[in-house]
Amino acid sequence: MSKLRVFLADDHPVMRSGLRGVIDAEPDMVIVGEAYDGATAVRLVLELCPDVAVMDISMPGMAGDEATRRIRAENTTIRIVALTAHEGRGYLQQLLAAGAEGYVLKASASEDLIRAIRAVAGGEVYIDPAASDNLMTITQSHPQVNEGVLSEREEEALRSIAQGHLLKQIASRLGVGLRTVETYKLRAMEKLGLKSRADIVRYAVQTGWLT
Repeated sequence: MSKLRVFLADDHPVMRSGLRGVIDAEPDMVIVGEAYDGATAVRLVLELCPDVAVMDISMPGMAGDEATRRIRAENTTIRIVALTAHEGRGYLQQLLAAGAEGYVLKASASEDLIRAIRAVAGGEVYIDPAASDNLMTITQSHPQVNEGVLSEREEEALRSIAQGHLLKQIASRLGVGLRTVETYKLRAMEKLGLKSRADIVRYAVQTGWLT
């Protein structure tokens, strides 16, 4: 079985060493390269074409969001997990808009990083549970950007998915069955022309659902 090829970009040697140990311990993953600054990360990631690049947000010379944006402009197949010490919604929105598929807090357990790498490699979006907790509330005062396109329940389900909630959590909150939430999701995606959860999250960023 082929291993997931992972690239590490972090300007702190101790942090990078710790991340390397966590990833190397996984039998289905291998580190293919490392960088300590954004510009070097962009160059090496585009040369090595890893499956997933783990990108620190705060690096000298070029920040992680700009490095992510440049990589995505050249190669859309490389998946990027943003690694940050910041929990704010603004950082989450900024990184997702730049093209990252994963968002993991440095304070979280190493298992969260591994889950994020596997999720984005499989075409999903992963938002650290500690960060998604800040996005729990769906404010009723937010403008209905899809008025006349999505039903109220379809929009609420799609917003919750973008915020990182599981379908069973959404079903519990809405007081409906799991299959009903799945129907809301599929109908909303069809109406908006969305193909994946990554598309849902990017749509949520563009419409301001994550602000």
